[in-house]
Amino acid sequence: MTDAIPDAVLEFIEVGEGPSARRIAVRRRPGKGPGLVWLGGFKSDMQGGKAVALDAWAHEHGRAIVRFDYSGHGESSGDFAIGTIGSWLEDSVAVFERFCDGPQILIGSSMGGWMALLLAREIKKRAGKASLAGLVLIAPAPDFTEELMWKNFPPAVKKEIETKGFWLRPSEYGDGSPYPITRNLIEEGRNHLVLGSAIDLGCPVRILQGAKDPDVPWQHAFALTHRLPADDVVLTMIQDGDHRLSRPQDIARILAAVAEIG
Repeated sequence: MTDAIPDAVLEFIEVGEGPSARRIAVRRRPGKGPGLVWLGGFKSDMQGGKAVALDAWAHEHGRAIVRFDYSGHGESSGDFAIGTIGSWLEDSVAVFERFCDGPQILIGSSMGGWMALLLAREIKKRAGKASLAGLVLIAPAPDFTEELMWKNFPPAVKKEIETKGFWLRPSEYGDGSPYPITRNLIEEGRNHLVLGSAIDLGCPVRILQGAKDPDVPWQHAFALTHRLPADDVVLTMIQDGDHRLSRPQDIARILAAVAEIG
């Protein structure tokens, strides 16, 4: 019988000012580098299967890891319905600058893949105490508000978003209750699109994509690889993989990709 893994330290930091101020929940585990930073998906949280498995791996290998919940997600405060790509990026930058030191591997799932690319770009611009060691992207969904949502919505849904300001999207995840897709989410997301030009991060990138992903088609991962420099970018296609990629064999591949970077 293995010993129980001690809980990571739970802390809260304040992000934003005035009406947009929110408390961001962060779980971190000290250790050696390169540190790991988990960036979760849209409507998911840091207690999901992949994030917890990464935390267990970090504990086992004495590695530092930081997980957090975007505003309006999980244990963080804030209203999900008013969140945007920009506000969640602000959360990500604040957590990274506060808790990360030395080389870091950003691990992003679904929307977190977009967030990892945006955060990596911010890290390159700033001269902080932490740097970029690499990215591991799991079913990455860069530009999903535009490419996977808006462009695919039928006219009736677009009209509802434009007139009411939101549309309640049915969900197959979580408790199954519908969640709002707001006009602000779509419009603000256009400020952060990355697939229209080259993305030069200057670090290794590993992408894992399920061929049977109903939410982020494998062609989307291909489009992303074409925007990344050819050197040290590896795309692994998992033929029977879905969007979650949280089966034991999927998690083993994710951990192997992290270990390969460093």
